[in-house]
Amino acid sequence: MSQMLKSSGAMAAATLTSRVLGMVREMVYAAFMGNTWVASAFIMAFQVPNLFRRLLGEGALTAAFIPIFKQKEVAAGEKEMWRAANAVISGLVAAAAVVTVLAILGISVVLALGVANGETRLMLRLLRLMFPYMLLVCLAAVLIGMANARGHFFVPALGAVILNVIMIASVLFLAPRMGADLQTQIFGLAIGVLVAGLAQALFQLPSLSREGYRYTWVSPWRDPTVGEVVRKMLPGSIGVAAFQINVLVTQCFSFWFEPSIVSTFNYSVRLMELPQGMFGISLATYLLPTLAGLAAQKKFPEFRETLRQGVGHLTFANLIATAIAVALAEPIVRLLFERGMFGPGATHRVAMALTCLAPGLLMFSMNNILARAFFALNDIKTPMKISVFCLAVNLVFAYWFVKRFQVGHFGGEVGLAVANTLSACFNMSLLVYTLRRKLARLGMASLKPIVLVLVSDAVLAGVVAALASFLWEQHVGHTTLVRKVGAVFVPGSLAGVVYWVVAFWMEIPAAREMSALVLQKLGRRTK
Repeated sequence: MSQMLKSSGAMAAATLTSRVLGMVREMVYAAFMGNTWVASAFIMAFQVPNLFRRLLGEGALTAAFIPIFKQKEVAAGEKEMWRAANAVISGLVAAAAVVTVLAILGISVVLALGVANGETRLMLRLLRLMFPYMLLVCLAAVLIGMANARGHFFVPALGAVILNVIMIASVLFLAPRMGADLQTQIFGLAIGVLVAGLAQALFQLPSLSREGYRYTWVSPWRDPTVGEVVRKMLPGSIGVAAFQINVLVTQCFSFWFEPSIVSTFNYSVRLMELPQGMFGISLATYLLPTLAGLAAQKKFPEFRETLRQGVGHLTFANLIATAIAVALAEPIVRLLFERGMFGPGATHRVAMALTCLAPGLLMFSMNNILARAFFALNDIKTPMKISVFCLAVNLVFAYWFVKRFQVGHFGGEVGLAVANTLSACFNMSLLVYTLRRKLARLGMASLKPIVLVLVSDAVLAGVVAALASFLWEQHVGHTTLVRKVGAVFVPGSLAGVVYWVVAFWMEIPAAREMSALVLQKLGRRTK
């Protein structure tokens, strides 16, 4: 059984815990503020520091630094590796602190001048409070990357669990004490974001400390490692953060067009992030240091085989998730979100957006993996150029589709979903084409018949889920919580069993390896 499946599987278990808690957080958010304009203002404010996190931390900086971190370990030893890490962290903290201070001052000036009113003013006040989250989560992202490079995946991934627990607690215990109305209580959620960011960063230190890491200030201004990271990071920052830039820009004009589009679309994105985080991001996180190590040792046949194996596992896991999301979109949204401020109308709108986002799940996840392959080869510019092009494509699609769907039977959030799915397809196609040219060959030919089988299998599973859902609604309904749970898990389980049995019968390698891993885990527990 592959080390990839064991490591990414351990990470996926931690990520699953985090994503489930993240979904609980979104359920609490939905009951608390629904898809109101206040919810949209909070989401818009949170997107901005989240974008800078991708620019400075989790995305481009990590992608640029981790291959260098691994090279330092191989070529110069652990002492120089830790020194380089401290220099990069010192530079990150200094840069993020400057950006944070300038942003807070700029927002304060705009608020003092009184040029923003209503929804925009609330959004800016929330943004000013939450902006320091950017610094905290950037630091956490780099520390997680360092731990992953040292072979630790499970414990660092649990940091997101801490983050979600604190954010849930802020809704349940802090927000009600902030005031009587939603526009005042929402600031309790903003404070929870800051506390959660700090806790996530501190959570990473014990495992790194056991590896021998100790932080000391290292001047980053003329450090050669910092200079190399910055040179590689700057073009890559746009590429890695392209999706977030897409989300931010499209949500800005959607917020202006109709504020509720932002929160409605956000709930559908959160549902997509559950399978994407479990499979796509877990594999991508494992692959970056692994592929970087193979590239540093010039082991390109192993590089291709590792990438091919990752794509195979990702395809197997994502296609069944797509089938279930499309077939059971409304029952899923109804079970998770429909309570409190979130009514049946919101359920229908979010379900429609999810139905249009779900077909892009495999592409969204593939883009993460293929971009990591470029980063491991010390090529940041190519995925950046592709992402910039797809960013422009997505903006055109989003502007056109939001207007088209808004005046039709559907809401503008459906237009955003269609635009994101189409641009993800363009992104994946271009990444595959350019990576094949870079490596002379990708070695993916053996995956073509497997993918055809899995697509057919997923369609069959989706039909089973849709038919079972129809019969459940006709004979059982969804009037109680138990019936709502059954409306999701009975059709979903049937579809999953059909998909797995067919894949195993057709001797799909990913199905066999995952089955062996599950049986191995169960065998250990029964001893």
